[in-house]
Amino acid sequence: MKNLLNIRIEASRLLLVPIAICYKQDIFREFTYEITRYMNPEPAKDISETEEFINRSIRGLKKSDNLQLIILDKISKEFLGCIGLHYIDKKNPELGIWLKKSAHGYKYGQEAMKALKKWADENLKYEYLLYPVADKNIASRKIPELLGGRIFREYDKEVQGGNKYHWLEYRIYSDKK
Repeated sequence: MKNLLNIRIEASRLLLVPIAICYKQDIFREFTYEITRYMNPEPAKDISETEEFINRSIRGLKKSDNLQLIILDKISKEFLGCIGLHYIDKKNPELGIWLKKSAHGYKYGQEAMKALKKWADENLKYEYLLYPVADKNIASRKIPELLGGRIFREYDKEVQGGNKYHWLEYRIYSDKK
């Protein structure tokens, strides 16, 4: 596996780069309760929790088992959110993404995920990619559907704050023949 600390994935409007401590203020500020409504992790209560997440993510990059990237505007380098491909050393890696509130509605999530899937198809051997999502999170559900994902499992799950949602787990297969 390539050194994941040096990965750069380009899309038409976006640049995906490895997570780094220099993004701690952006992540801490933008990873809010509104953003995490359908997610397991709660927003950090203080900056040290964000730093620990970043450090854990960097360890995953070094071990080549977790690809945690920052989504930037390609031109301005503005921070837009985070995207990940987790458990890349397994046969069924899991995709995840979040965008800051002001970046919603521009299809950045779809663009970033298409670029990450293309990278996975070119660099990994996997059976399929997993994309778990709350059924009420319509914008996020469009991402695996755009990538040809199909629902293979449904279940109820409690997330942070005690909120319970019905979850859909998509399988997304490689485009490699």
